[in-house]
Amino acid sequence: MEIPVLVLTLVLAAVFAGTAVPKLTGQAQMRERMDHLGVSPGLTRVLGVLELAAVAGLLLGLLWPPLGIAAAIGLALQMTGAVVYHARAKDPAATILTPVIFAVAALALVYLHVRLG
Repeated sequence: MEIPVLVLTLVLAAVFAGTAVPKLTGQAQMRERMDHLGVSPGLTRVLGVLELAAVAGLLLGLLWPPLGIAAAIGLALQMTGAVVYHARAKDPAATILTPVIFAVAALALVYLHVRLG
């Protein structure tokens, strides 16, 4: 396994584990943020579950790369949806840029898995 795949996998897994837990536990700050975006509590929980599944897929992808690739693609798609929700809420560009960066990072992981695998 190559170091860039390991590092990017661990960074993405840590970030998304950190965002999934508040969504699943209904943390007040996360509820407010999701309300601002027009995301229901039910959809918020679904997003949290998807993020935890992606974390598991990313980490298991270190052992079986096709799973890591699928998880990274799923995250990139979820972050694309986040961009749409932030744009609809008329959030500032800096706020919209965050999910863009994570989508690009997830796609970079796909590239690295394919290129180095």
